[in-house]
Amino acid sequence: MDQMKPQNLIDDETAWTAVLRRDRNSDGRFVTGVFTTGIYCRPSCAARHPKRENVRFFATGTEAEEAGLRPCLRCKPNDVSREAAALDRALKLLHAAESRPSLEQLADAAGYSPHHFHRLFKRATGVTPAEYARGRRAESMAASLRETEKVTDAIYDAGYSGPGRFYADAKSRLGMTPSAWRDGGRGETIRWASAQTFLGMMLVAATEKGICRLSFDEDEEVLRQRFPKAIIERGGADMADLLQLTVDAVNAPEKPHDLPLDVQGTAFQEAVWRELTRIPAGESLTYTALAARAGNPQAVRAAGSACGANNVAVLIPCHRAQRTDGSLGGFAYGLDRKRDLLARESVSKRG
Repeated sequence: MDQMKPQNLIDDETAWTAVLRRDRNSDGRFVTGVFTTGIYCRPSCAARHPKRENVRFFATGTEAEEAGLRPCLRCKPNDVSREAAALDRALKLLHAAESRPSLEQLADAAGYSPHHFHRLFKRATGVTPAEYARGRRAESMAASLRETEKVTDAIYDAGYSGPGRFYADAKSRLGMTPSAWRDGGRGETIRWASAQTFLGMMLVAATEKGICRLSFDEDEEVLRQRFPKAIIERGGADMADLLQLTVDAVNAPEKPHDLPLDVQGTAFQEAVWRELTRIPAGESLTYTALAARAGNPQAVRAAGSACGANNVAVLIPCHRAQRTDGSLGGFAYGLDRKRDLLARESVSKRG
């Protein structure tokens, strides 16, 4: 039987994997049609798994019904549209509100109890409503700092009621003061060092908070372009330990690390980066699946862009992302390095 691919969603192999994992993040992206029982289900349905040869995937319940199937009474796949509409109402409220809505206000807009809404929101986006709101406000903060001459104006433009939380968020998220972020790193010191790895010569740059860039075939000029008003200097003995730990992490990408990082992005980018770190060494995930896990199944291109915006190669393993057709996709430092990383991780996994 020919397999029907979910339109603009995910490939059959990824869909089947989601079904076997009962992946709630895939609910609403497609439905699973089981022709031996005549029903269609959510990917997360708790019923016993059917045989693969009896399954076809459909983009919507309507398509499944046109093929002669009826909705499962256990998982109620058509309720997904209700959840999606509820989330859409809550997100519109979050984006439009000048001050952060309470959990109760968001739940009321969605039409659920606060507890149920909290679980629904985190399952769909990967973060809590409060974390999502902080991410949105931090995006506004960064934009305001770029566009506003005075930091005091940016505080209120970003929706903060005063400077206290603004400065705390900025220091936590940006790794430097708001003035320095807006002004090309003015007053900040970024130290860098280079070392040989199995991937070639590596450059590591770090603020006091942690590593802000890990790259290959680059020199300090890249840092000067990125932070033109920061103090850029070569690290000495004070950076030796961090450099060696970073070399060890790159040479053994299959091993987890706890190196301090100073990176920032939009809420979606950071969600993508978080999901990248959850991919087991030696395995890959499509950009489509990555976008879904990051909370926005339709943002496939944005997921690829988030991988490209990753400033700490290997430490955030964007090399584990690939295209839906199985090809490697891109890598900032060349596909040969991406192949080498995946090959080393695969050997370790088999061993």
